[in-house]
Amino acid sequence: MTKKSSSPQVQERSFEHKNINDCQFCKRGSNCIKNILERALDIIGSLLLIIIFLPLFFIIAVLIKMDSRGPVFFLQKRCGENGIEFNMYKFRTMVKEAEFLKKNLKNEIDGPMFKMKNDPRVTRGGRFLRNWNLDELPQCFNVLKGEMSLVGPRPLSDEEMDENSLWKKTRISVKPGLTGLWQIKGKGSGKFSDWIKYDIEYVEKKSLFMNIKILFLTVVTFFMNKDS
Repeated sequence: MTKKSSSPQVQERSFEHKNINDCQFCKRGSNCIKNILERALDIIGSLLLIIIFLPLFFIIAVLIKMDSRGPVFFLQKRCGENGIEFNMYKFRTMVKEAEFLKKNLKNEIDGPMFKMKNDPRVTRGGRFLRNWNLDELPQCFNVLKGEMSLVGPRPLSDEEMDENSLWKKTRISVKPGLTGLWQIKGKGSGKFSDWIKYDIEYVEKKSLFMNIKILFLTVVTFFMNKDS
C-alpha cells in the first residue's frame, strides 16, 4: 500500500510552526547575548571604579569616623530585579540617630521619597560627600555582585514604590542602577511624575547602546553641574 501524502494545509501549518520556533530561538539567543554584554559592562565598569577610587575609600572612611559617631557604611534594604530584596551600600552621611529624628521633619519633595534641602541630620562631612555623590561609591560592590547595574532605575524600598503599581511593576523588571535617565533628564525638576516617566521610558527602550550613552551623559552632567 502506498502512503498518503500530507495535505497542503498540514504542510503549511508545519512550516508556520517551524518558523515560529526559529523566531523564538533567535529572540532568546539575541536576549542572551545582550544580557552577557550588559553584565560584562557592569563587571568591567564597577571593577575599574573600585580600583580607581580605592584610595579614596580609605580616606572617606577615616573622615567619616572623625566627623561623627557611628559606622562607616550605611546599609539599606532595597527592592531589586523581580522584587528580590538586597542590602544597598552607602557611605554614612547622617548622624547615627537619623531614623529616629526623621519623624519630626517635613518632606520637601513630591512623591514617596523623603528629601530636605537642608536636612539637619546630615553631617558636615556627609554634606560634602552628597554634593559630589561620593556616598554612592560603595554601590559599585552591589553592581559587581549582580544586585545592581551601572544603569537602571535608582533602587528604592518596596514601600516607596507602593504609590504607583504600574511604575513598581515596570521598574523591578530590570536591575536598579547607579545612574539612569532620571539622573540626567529629570532630577532637577523634583517632580515625582517625571521620575515615573523616565523610569518607564528607560525600561521600554533599554539597550546596551542606551546604557553606554547614559553613562557618558552622566559624567557630562556631573561636571556641568559642578561648574555652574
